[in-house]
Amino acid sequence: MQVSSTYRYAKISPFKAREVTRAIQGLPVSAALDLVAFSPKKAAFLINKTLKSAVANAENNANLRVDGLVVKEAIVGEGPTMKRMMTRARGSGSQVLKRTSHIHIVLTDEIEIKTREKRKSRTKQRGKTGARSKAKKVAEPKEAKAETGPAPADKGQSAAKD
Repeated sequence: MQVSSTYRYAKISPFKAREVTRAIQGLPVSAALDLVAFSPKKAAFLINKTLKSAVANAENNANLRVDGLVVKEAIVGEGPTMKRMMTRARGSGSQVLKRTSHIHIVLTDEIEIKTREKRKSRTKQRGKTGARSKAKKVAEPKEAKAETGPAPADKGQSAAKD
């Protein structure tokens, strides 16, 4: 069963609010509430109110358990824009647009809650001979390199021959 809640005429730009709603879509309600509670954004506070309202609707109106609820949709639509004037140089003025938004959250108990599986460590995925071990080369001792090369000519002897 689906339960929804809408916050209309929220005084925040839809672009700013969508950033938070994208993060909570598909999460269980408990994880979404935690994410929104610790987010420093203004939109997180407004979405938190809407999410708590949707949870209360699910408990009281639909008799659903909060443990099984998942955020199915979190949509932010554009509301009306208030137009204001700001004075500018030489007696002119420019328009200031104060945007509002409508936040709509839909919860459902029909979607199964997915838990993230632990990823295998990289060494197990690559095997014992990983890409890193192939990239390492064994350094040769400096003494061996010096012995194999030709002996440098002595500068003092070549100057004396001229």
